[in-house]
Amino acid sequence: MSTQMTKTNDRQARMGLLARAEPARLAALMPDLPPHDWLRAPETGAVMVQGRVGATGGAFNLGEMSVTRCALRLKSGAVGHAYVQGRDRDHAARAAAIDALMQGPSAERIEADILSPLRRDEAGHRRVRAEKAAATKVEFFTMVRGED
Repeated sequence: MSTQMTKTNDRQARMGLLARAEPARLAALMPDLPPHDWLRAPETGAVMVQGRVGATGGAFNLGEMSVTRCALRLKSGAVGHAYVQGRDRDHAARAAAIDALMQGPSAERIEADILSPLRRDEAGHRRVRAEKAAATKVEFFTMVRGED
């Protein structure tokens, strides 16, 4: 895999993590935004969510979802983008700022101080959800009858 492809995949994964992050947790990890200029101020709109039957069938419109997007440029020139579910403009702004910061010299600090804690939080939420699902698992077994 090329270096460019790896960077693209890393950025997609990072932007997904930021979009799924709890807004309050992200605000606690990054209370202040760095100095920036808006390329696209946070704005809320709707997108059509599509589904597929059995993941391979024809697409159908499932419904609309609110999304907030923005783009900003840091004083260093790095540009950050964000799309987050819902109407939280601050969440979108923080996600875009982190996207831009990850393109500069502070990437390691941002990774350690913000992204790693968010990954741990997400892993914990997934573990709790998996434990709840496992608690509802039903084991079926067949008893051998003595007629054989």
